[in-house]
Amino acid sequence: MDIAKLIAEIRQFSDERDWRQFHDPKNLAAAVSVEAAELLELFMWLTPEQSRRLEGEKLQAARDEIGDVLICLLNLADQLGINAVEAALQKMDKNRAKYPVDKARGLAKKYDEL
Repeated sequence: MDIAKLIAEIRQFSDERDWRQFHDPKNLAAAVSVEAAELLELFMWLTPEQSRRLEGEKLQAARDEIGDVLICLLNLADQLGINAVEAALQKMDKNRAKYPVDKARGLAKKYDEL
């Protein structure tokens, strides 16, 4: 399924429940944050190695939360008339300029510290 079909599914789901009335950009931005926090909670207190080896219910919970984050984010982009894929590609171009390979490779520094 491509992004456009997923957005159509999200619209249909919301319309069937008459939820679009609640889906203003402010509420959707808050929902993105809440769902991202629920995803983060799954990793709390894990070591980096443990976080790379999720299994079973923990992996399914991560899958569910990633789905929730993506749904909220695409819904927000849709409400604002933003093509999320184009926005991500444009941001990647900006990130390439901020983090040139020759300066950033192997470093976990912010662009203004390179």
